[in-house]
Amino acid sequence: MHTIIPAPKSFEQGKGSFAPAPSAAIGWTGPAAARDVAELLAEYLRPATGLALPVREGAAEITLVQTGDPAPDADGFLPEAYTLRVDAASGIRIEAQSAAGLARGVQTLRQLLVAGAPAAFIACRVEDAPAFRWRGLHLDVSRHFFGADDVCRFIELLAQHRMNVFHWHLTDDQGWRVEIKRYPKLAEVGSVRARTIVGHHSKWPHKWDDTPHCGFYTQDEIRRVVAFAARRHVTVVPEIDMPGHMEAAIAAYPEIGVGYSPVKEVRDRWGISKEVLSLDDECVDFCKNVWSEMFDMFPGLYMHIGGDEAPTTAWEESAKAQSTMAARGLTSPRAMQSWFTARMSEFFRDHGKRLIGWDEILEGEELDPSSAVMYWRSHHKEVDISAAAKAGHKIVCAPTSFTYLDYYQAEPVSEEPLAIGGLLTLPHVFSFDPLEGIAPEAHSAVLGGQGQLWTEYIATRDHLDYMTYPRACALAETLWCGAAAHPRFSDFSARLRTHAERLAAQGVRFHPL
Repeated sequence: MHTIIPAPKSFEQGKGSFAPAPSAAIGWTGPAAARDVAELLAEYLRPATGLALPVREGAAEITLVQTGDPAPDADGFLPEAYTLRVDAASGIRIEAQSAAGLARGVQTLRQLLVAGAPAAFIACRVEDAPAFRWRGLHLDVSRHFFGADDVCRFIELLAQHRMNVFHWHLTDDQGWRVEIKRYPKLAEVGSVRARTIVGHHSKWPHKWDDTPHCGFYTQDEIRRVVAFAARRHVTVVPEIDMPGHMEAAIAAYPEIGVGYSPVKEVRDRWGISKEVLSLDDECVDFCKNVWSEMFDMFPGLYMHIGGDEAPTTAWEESAKAQSTMAARGLTSPRAMQSWFTARMSEFFRDHGKRLIGWDEILEGEELDPSSAVMYWRSHHKEVDISAAAKAGHKIVCAPTSFTYLDYYQAEPVSEEPLAIGGLLTLPHVFSFDPLEGIAPEAHSAVLGGQGQLWTEYIATRDHLDYMTYPRACALAETLWCGAAAHPRFSDFSARLRTHAERLAAQGVRFHPL
C-alpha cells in the first residue's frame, strides 16, 4: 500500500521500483509552463536523489507531458487532474491537461521515493483529481509577524499537500503588514505595536511584555512571495480587513476613522475593537487607493475584504457617521457596511477582481452575486449557506468547528502551549465535509474549504508548525478526496506515520501523533 497524503483517487502498485541512472534527465512536452514545472521537480529531486537531473524538451527518463493549455474557469481555477506512471523499466511519466495538474503530480511523485533508497521510486499507476477547487490555508501575520522566508516555507508545505490557496491575512487592529506607497504611515506607524499581552487575554488584570512588535512586507517582498507561490501553482489571496479591524490603519491616519475614541497607537490587546472606518467619501477613496496598489501586487482573481466583527456602536454614536448615513439615505448603522461592501465589490469587478469576505458581508442589504462568501461561524449554524449559494454566491467553508487550527488540539489542554481556546482534534478535522448541511442543488456553489491560523498566541515558526501539522494533513485529505471517496481515519493514520517522517526530515516541528 502507498503512504501518500492526501490519498490519490486511484492507486495501483506495480512490480519493483524505478531508479534513474546517473545520466538521467527530466523532459517536458507541451506549453512552456510544463518546462517551469519540470525545473521545479528537478530542484526538488536533486538533493533527494543526488542526481544532476538536467531539464530538456522532449522525452526523458522522467517526463512531464502537458496535453493542453486551458484558460481558468469562471471561478479562476485550472483543471488539476493528472495521471502518474512509474514503470521499473521505462521510467516516470506525469501527464495533465494543465501545468497545475502537473504540479500536483509532482508532489505525489515526491512521496513515492523508496525509504532507504533515495534514488528509487515505487512502481505504480496513479489517476487523480481533487474533489474541491479551493483547498487552502490561512495565515494571520498581523497579530504576530512572520517574515517573507517563513511565509514561503508555509506555502511550500501546503503545496506539498496539494493545497492550492494561501490566504494571507495582512492587516488587523494589532498590526498593518504591507507597504502602501501612497500611504507610507500605514507601514511606518501601523506596523509597530508598542507591547503585547503576556498570557491569555481572558485573564485579568492584563500584563504586557512592553517589547515593541514590528514588521511589514515591502512591495518587493510581497511580489517575491507571490512568485514563489505561483511556481507551485498556489494562488495567494490577500486580506485587508475592513471596515472593522482597522485600528492600526486609523492609528496611522486618524481621519479615516469615525473619531469614536482618540486612537493614537496600534491596538495592544486582542479581541474586537469598536473602532471602525468612517466610510465617508474620503475614507472610501482611501480604501480604493489601497486596493489599487494591492491589485498590482496580487495577480489572482480573489481579494479578501474581511468584513467580519465590525461593531455598529461607533456609527450609531458618531455625528460624522450619522451625517454620512443621512447624506446617503441609509436607515440603519448596519446598512453602512452593506453599502460599503457593495461599492467595493463594484470597484473590484471594474478592475477584473472578485471580492470575497467573511460571512458577515451577507448582513444588511442584498450582496452583489459576484461576491464570494467565506463561512466561519459554526459551520452553517448561524448563517444559511444554501440560501447564499442559491442567490449566486460562491462559497468557501472555513468553520470554527472544523478548521480553526489555532484551537487546542489535544487534552488535557493544560499540557499544551497556550491557545485561544476550543478543542479541535486530528480526527475531528479529518471528519470535515464542506457540503454537510447544504442543499444538494447548492453543492456546485461550494468552491471548497480552508484551515485558519490566527496568531494571537502563535509567535514563532516552531509553534506555527506545531499548530498546523498534522491537522493540516487531515484537512488536505478531506478537501482533496471529498466525503464520497474519503478513506477511513485508520487508513489515514497508518499513512500519516510514514508521512510524519517526511515532515520531520524537513524540520517541521509537528504535534506528536
